[in-house]
Amino acid sequence: MSSVPAVSISDASSLKADYKVAKTRLLERFKLATSVESLMGSLARATDESLRAAWNTCDMPSSLALLAVGGYGRGELAPHSDIDILVLLPDQPVAHIEARIERFISLAWDLGLELGSSVRSVTQCLEEAANDVTVRTSLLEARRITGSTPLFEDFAQRYRSALDARAFFQAKVLEMRQRHAKFQDTPYALEPNIKESPGGLRDLQLILWVTQAAGFGSSWQELEARGLITEREARELDRNEGFLKALRARLHVIAGRRQDILVFDLQTAVAESFGYKPTATKRASEQLMRRYYWAAKAVTQLTTILIQNIEAQLFPNTSGITRVLSERFVEKQGMLEIAGDDVFEREPNAILEAFLLYEQTPGVKGLSARTLRAIYNARDLMDQHWRRAPENRRLFMDILKEPAGITHALRLMNQTSVLGRYLLNFRRIVGQMQHDLYHVYTVDQHILMVLRNLRRFAVAEHAHEYPFCSQLIANFERPWVLYVAALFHDIAKGRGGDHSTLGMADTRRFCREHGMDNGDGELAVWLVQHHLTMSQVAQKQDTSDPEVVKRFAELVGNERHLTALYLLTVADIRGTSPKVWNGWKGKLLEDLYRTTLAVLGGARPDAHSELKSRQEEALTLLRLETVPEHAHQALWDKLDVGYFLRHDAADIAWQTRVLYRHVEAPAPIVRARPSPVGEALQVLVYVKDRPDLFAGICAYFDKNALSVLDARVSTTRHGYALDNFIVQHTEEDVHYRDIANLVEQELTARLTAAGTLLPDPSKGRLSRLSRTFPVTPRVDLRADERGQYYILSVSANDRPGLLYSIARVLAEHQVGVQSARINTLGERVEDVFLLDGRGLSDNRLQIQVETELLRAIAV
Repeated sequence: MSSVPAVSISDASSLKADYKVAKTRLLERFKLATSVESLMGSLARATDESLRAAWNTCDMPSSLALLAVGGYGRGELAPHSDIDILVLLPDQPVAHIEARIERFISLAWDLGLELGSSVRSVTQCLEEAANDVTVRTSLLEARRITGSTPLFEDFAQRYRSALDARAFFQAKVLEMRQRHAKFQDTPYALEPNIKESPGGLRDLQLILWVTQAAGFGSSWQELEARGLITEREARELDRNEGFLKALRARLHVIAGRRQDILVFDLQTAVAESFGYKPTATKRASEQLMRRYYWAAKAVTQLTTILIQNIEAQLFPNTSGITRVLSERFVEKQGMLEIAGDDVFEREPNAILEAFLLYEQTPGVKGLSARTLRAIYNARDLMDQHWRRAPENRRLFMDILKEPAGITHALRLMNQTSVLGRYLLNFRRIVGQMQHDLYHVYTVDQHILMVLRNLRRFAVAEHAHEYPFCSQLIANFERPWVLYVAALFHDIAKGRGGDHSTLGMADTRRFCREHGMDNGDGELAVWLVQHHLTMSQVAQKQDTSDPEVVKRFAELVGNERHLTALYLLTVADIRGTSPKVWNGWKGKLLEDLYRTTLAVLGGARPDAHSELKSRQEEALTLLRLETVPEHAHQALWDKLDVGYFLRHDAADIAWQTRVLYRHVEAPAPIVRARPSPVGEALQVLVYVKDRPDLFAGICAYFDKNALSVLDARVSTTRHGYALDNFIVQHTEEDVHYRDIANLVEQELTARLTAAGTLLPDPSKGRLSRLSRTFPVTPRVDLRADERGQYYILSVSANDRPGLLYSIARVLAEHQVGVQSARINTLGERVEDVFLLDGRGLSDNRLQIQVETELLRAIAV
C-alpha cells in the first residue's frame, strides 16, 4: 500500500496566508472602485491557484482531474460563496485513492476555502445528472482547474452527448416556477433574497443555462446575435445583472459571510456603500431598495420574453397561431400576441386593449414575448396625450369593470410598467418600502393585494374563506367602485402629510376624468378618506358604548357606505401581512358592522334595550344547556350593565353556566375552551379581586407564550373579578383543546398560591425587525367624556412581556383595568385600556403613571 504524502504545517500555513492576503487585497480594491466582474473573476483565479497548490502538495495522481462546477465553474465567485468542486475519477479504479482525496479536501478546508465537494467517475457523473436536474445544471458549466485534460475532455464530450436540451429547458422552467412560488411570485418582499427571489440572479443564470444547453449562446451578446433579444434588451440585462452582482458582493463583504437575503439590519450599510445618502423624505436604504425593485422588475419582464423565445425555438411545431381575435391581436398557444410589430406605434390605444382582451378571452394565460417586447419598447408612447385620450380612459374603466381577471390584468400591467405610466402617482409608489412594522409588502404590492382580496370575496370558489364578505359583495351594486378605492387608498404614501387626505384629491381627479357617476365618485373618495376609520373604531374604541356606535353610524351615513367600508377594511388588513389578520379582528369588525347597520335601520342605540336583548338571548341559550330556570339570577344580580354590554350573548351564557353555582366561591375558578372565533383560547377567570390580579394573569400568559388578543375585565358588586381573555399561542401548530386543561390547572394554582402574583419584571428581547426600525414609545392617558373612566393608549414595539410590564405599573398604583383592546400590528402594538378613574384625577399621579409606563415599554 502506497503512503499518503504528509503536508507540513509550514506548507499549509504558507498556502493559507497567501490565499488570505490575495483575497483581502481584492476585497479592499472592490470597496474602493473595482468592478464586480473584475472582483468575481479575480477571486475565482485566486481560488484556482490555491487549489492547484493544494492538489500538487498532496501529489494527486495524474489520471484524476479537478473541476470547478456551478457558479465557480463560470469563473465567478462572490466574496463568501461556496466553492463547488468535483474530483473527477476515470471509470477504471485507481488504487489507494481515497486517502489522498480526503487529505486534499482537508487541506483545502485548512486553507480557508469553504468547499462543496463531490467525488465521482465520469459514468457516475452522467448517471447522477440523468436523475437530478440540479447535478445536471452544476456540471453544465464544469471547468478544468488542474489534472488530466483527456479525462476532462472525455467527460465534457459524453456529458454534451447525453444532454437533452428540451427536457433540460422544461425541467428548469418548472424548477423556476416552484422557486418563485416560495416567494409568493413577487420580487417585492421587504427583505428579498437577491439570488433566489423572482427577478434575482438565479433567473438570469437560468436563462444562460438553458441557452448554453441548447447551443444558443452563453452571454447576452450571443443571444442578441442569435435574435433572441434586441440590442436594447441585451444592454438592459447586462446592466441589471451587473447591479445585482454588485449588490450581492457588497452584501457579502458587509455581512462578513455568505448572505443572500437583504435583511433590514444591513440595508443601510449596503446602501451607503453604493453612495446613497439619506434625504429629508427617503432613507438611504429606501433609495437602494427602490433601485433593486426596479432591477428585479426589469429582469422579470425580460426573462419572461426570453423564456418564450427560447421555447419557440426549441419547440417550433407548437408555436403557431391558435385563433385570430381581432385585426390587432391573435392567440398563440394560450398567449395574446400582436398581429404586427408596429401595432402599438400605429395605435397606442391598443396597449390597454391588450389587457382588456387578456381578461375577456378564455384560455389566454399571458402576453406573448412579441407583445411584451412591443410594450417594453412602446414606453415613450405612454405620455400625457396617451393618458388623456378618451378611448384609453374608457378602456381602463372597462378593465376595472370586467367580471373576471381583474387582479391578473392589473398585476400584469404593473409588471410591464403600464399601470404606473397610466396612473403617474401609482408609478411613484412602485417599489416603495413601508417601515411601519405592519406591512410586509411594498406599497404597490400591498395595493394590488388589497384589490385581490376584494376580488376573492366575489369569486364563488373562495366564498368559504369569508362567507359574510362574499354575501355582502354579491349584493353590492357596481363593485368596481371598491376597486377604484383600493387602487387609491394608499397611493399617496411617502409624499409627506396624511396619505388619506392626499389620496382623496387623486381619487377625486380620477373619478372626474373617467366620467364616474357623482354618487359612485363620492363613495370612492370617501372610502379613501376613511379607509382606516373602521379598524380604528373596532380595535381601539369601546364599541359596547352606544355613543361610539352612534357616532360611527353618523359618519357612514347609509348602508352602502357602511358595506363598502367594511369590505375594504377587511381586504386592507388582510393585505398587510399574513400575521396581522386573525379571527378575533374579524369578529370585532363584523360586530361593529352589524350593530351600525341596526342603527342605520332605525334601531336606537340605547344601552337598556341592548342590555335586555342580550340577556334574553343568553337566557335562551342557557335553556338549551338545561340550566335551571332562575339559576342565573344570583350571578346576574352581582353584575353591572357594563358587563352585559361588553360581552355577547354566547359568552354571557357560557360564563353563567360555569359560574352560577359558584357565585360566592372561596377558591379561584378558571375555565378555558377553544375560542368560538378563530384559532385561539378563551380563558375565564373568577376570583376575589386584588390590585395585582390582572398583571399576575398577564405574567402567566407571557411565561407560557400565550399572547393576549383581548381582555374584558369586570368587577362584581361583591368584589369578585370576572375576567375574560382571548389568547393565542406564539407557535402556529398548537391545538387549543389539548392545552385548555393545562391552562386551567396551572393558572388556578398560581391564583391560589399565597403571596404576590407579580414576578420580577424582565424585558423580552425585541425582534430583529423591531431593533432595526424602533417605534417611538407613546403613552396617552386621559379621562373619557363622562369622567368615570380613563382611557390609556399605548404604542410601542412588540416584545415578550410587554403587556405584563404595562399591567404591573397599573397594579403598583392600584389602578383597575376594566377592559383592554390588545391590537398587534405586525411588530408594533397599539393597545387601549379602559381604567378605573378613582385616583387618576390627581394630576401628579397621572404624570407618575405615564412616566413609569414610558419607562416600562421603552426598548
